[in-house]
Amino acid sequence: MGYVPVSPQAPPVDGHVDYRLARQAVLNNFKSGGLSRLDICDAHPELRRAATEYSTPTTDECPVCTEDTVAHVNYVFGPRLPAHGRCINTEAEFARIRRRKGTFTCYVVEVCPTCAWNHLLRAYVL
Repeated sequence: MGYVPVSPQAPPVDGHVDYRLARQAVLNNFKSGGLSRLDICDAHPELRRAATEYSTPTTDECPVCTEDTVAHVNYVFGPRLPAHGRCINTEAEFARIRRRKGTFTCYVVEVCPTCAWNHLLRAYVL
């Protein structure tokens, strides 16, 4: 029996990148004492504001403070959008961006408005 090469799987078409393993590594390091709460709860004030006023609420408990639920803040970057991206939280806004010409990338950030925990959850091409 000879060697039969197997062709590698094609990458996902949607360009989805998941950061769950990196998130879990940070949380494990925090729980083991390698990182302090000040090291990981450092959300910028604008990110915290976006989490309270312009985000997608979740039922997920904050993994750090467990006092509040985290919110998902969606930032979209692409042609003819501001350099700092656009914060989008409704399906109608996503649909409007998808109809535009060009490649748009969405970054989903998990944010706790109470303790300022934040972490990039995933990035994907719209």
